[in-house]
Amino acid sequence: MPNHAEQLAQELNLNLKNVQGAIELIDQGNTIPFIARYRKEATGSMDDQVLRNLGDRLEYLRGLDKRKEEVTASITEQGVMTPELTAALAKAKTLAEVEDIYRPYKPKRKTRASIAKARGLQPLADALLKQDAAFDPNAAAADYINEEVPDAAAALAGAKDIIAEAVSDDAACRAELRRYYRAFGRIASAKAKDEDSVYAQYYDYAEPLNKIPGHRVLALDRGEREGFLKVGIQVDADRAAGIVSWMFARKKTGGASAELVDAAARDAYSRLIHPSLENELRSELSEAAAEGAIKVFGDNLRQLLLQPPIRGKTVMGLDPGYRMGCKVAVVDPTGKVLDTNVVYPVPEFKRVEQAKKTIKSMVLKNGVEVMAIGNGTAGHETEEFAAEVIRELADEKNLHLQYMVVSEAGASVYSASKLAAEEFPQFDVNLRSAVSIARRLQDPLAELVKIDPKAVGVGQYQHDMPQKRLNETLDGVVEDCVNSVGVDLNTASAPLLRRVAGVSAATAKNIVTWREEEGAFTSRAQLKKVKGLGPKAYEQCAGFLRLPEAKNRLDATAVHPESYPAAKALLEDGCDFVYVHVEAPDEMGHQGLLKEKIQSIEYLDRRLIAPVKKAMEDTGEDFRMLVLPDHPTPIRLRTHTGDPVPYVLYDSTRQRKSIRKYTEAEAEATGNFEPNGYRLIERLLSKPV
Repeated sequence: MPNHAEQLAQELNLNLKNVQGAIELIDQGNTIPFIARYRKEATGSMDDQVLRNLGDRLEYLRGLDKRKEEVTASITEQGVMTPELTAALAKAKTLAEVEDIYRPYKPKRKTRASIAKARGLQPLADALLKQDAAFDPNAAAADYINEEVPDAAAALAGAKDIIAEAVSDDAACRAELRRYYRAFGRIASAKAKDEDSVYAQYYDYAEPLNKIPGHRVLALDRGEREGFLKVGIQVDADRAAGIVSWMFARKKTGGASAELVDAAARDAYSRLIHPSLENELRSELSEAAAEGAIKVFGDNLRQLLLQPPIRGKTVMGLDPGYRMGCKVAVVDPTGKVLDTNVVYPVPEFKRVEQAKKTIKSMVLKNGVEVMAIGNGTAGHETEEFAAEVIRELADEKNLHLQYMVVSEAGASVYSASKLAAEEFPQFDVNLRSAVSIARRLQDPLAELVKIDPKAVGVGQYQHDMPQKRLNETLDGVVEDCVNSVGVDLNTASAPLLRRVAGVSAATAKNIVTWREEEGAFTSRAQLKKVKGLGPKAYEQCAGFLRLPEAKNRLDATAVHPESYPAAKALLEDGCDFVYVHVEAPDEMGHQGLLKEKIQSIEYLDRRLIAPVKKAMEDTGEDFRMLVLPDHPTPIRLRTHTGDPVPYVLYDSTRQRKSIRKYTEAEAEATGNFEPNGYRLIERLLSKPV
């Protein structure tokens, strides 16, 4: 079996040992979030995206191996395996190459060539392929006349069919034409019916295969499916047929046989090869376009899910509308619904003053602090109405509210879902969407996980994508986001728990059932009592499930239970060492968000490093602080790199150097380079000299 670890390390520019560790962990059934968070030492701190790419590529390579074995077995069974075929299959790097090699030996349905072979014309075809100038095709063909072959012309026609199929099945020929098509081919479209449509710009359109962007490929595909477009691949057919002829026909030396081989080769191109390559290359284009669109889906969904929550606020959700009115729901800081109503704030209904009165009453009665306004139909009018209500409340009651516009994508899907009906059986569909909008402001992640990712509205052509692949990708994004922030075990809903690493839909329901029957969890260890949650599932999920009020403070952290003994040993030994790992700057790097990454670093400095430093200074004790990233995550690459990182080692007892900037360049200028990062901890904990 080939060494996939070596190949993956080379392809993905990763350390071989780390790739081997990642493969072993994946094969053991560990989830990607678990590996990324708790097995960094084995993978070299690969993030979840790198691990998923590695896993996908590993699956492809193993599928390729399986197909090679199937093809080898089939050819061997036919008794035609040769050392050359064995070597060609071993060298094949793609499924397309394997299928090209297998094509001549693949069982075929009834074809013109198979009919000709059944009539005994294979020897004639073989003789023609030798292209002997002295060979007389017509004279030779006369020997094959029988009841099924009435004359020499019919015999030669059947032989040409056999040759055409052999040419079409030739792997080298297809590979050469594939290169030609990719370099010079164009995808072209024309109107399929004489009527106007959104596809009018493609009624007479062509673009090179190697330049067309993915979104136009998807548009052409959809237009074709809907019957408005005829789409195909164009090349210089004479030149392409000439390539095929050049590879098989020796017209200068082969006499009359060569002329027949030339005709068969050109027939093979137009009748067999071009339609096949057209389908193949269009499928490639569509698959690549779909993968690109799916990546955009994933990136957009990640940004949406990781919006900062607004916790601890009583929120009024406003779901705008015209004829059905604006649906209103007030939820407390825990998401519990306090009040609901329907108002008509749009002027054309002449009920604006009544709407103001109702909203003001609900605000005062429930202590509303923030309004969340959906961005759908009548959203602009509702926003203007809300702003006016807030101004009047400030003047009348000296009450200062805020409002935010919230994406309501998928809210209607959720409100009509079985889950929404189970959560709010007492509310109609419209009011449920107002609740969802309010909760989205409080905790976007917890609310949006209830909705099918395809319905969240973060991309295009979602219904045209390969649904299995789309679902896998988007589910992976949701899973990574949920596990990156952790989940409160005592408040999380079943849909949210289902996204935790190692927790199935059934197990999530069992966790909620146990919580309802036994009361709130007081320790992570109680998870072992939940039906269906075995040792492996516990290992995978425990670190992501948090208990903020637990007696064991480690249950409230990202520390995995398997590391509790080590953590307790440090505490019992009187160690006064604290390690803090903040994910926000790294996550913003993965998302390619420059502004947000700068902001997260500023927050880290202002809200963590500065307060800790001041608190330590206030104690009057000597202390040290080591500040550094664990790895770079450049915005332009959106993944981890192995480049050196700047660090600051601060000692309260020593004179500070005149370093003004915390940058890679400033760090390099100091000359304090440490090639082995782990030795920095030794510097931190050792006595100053």
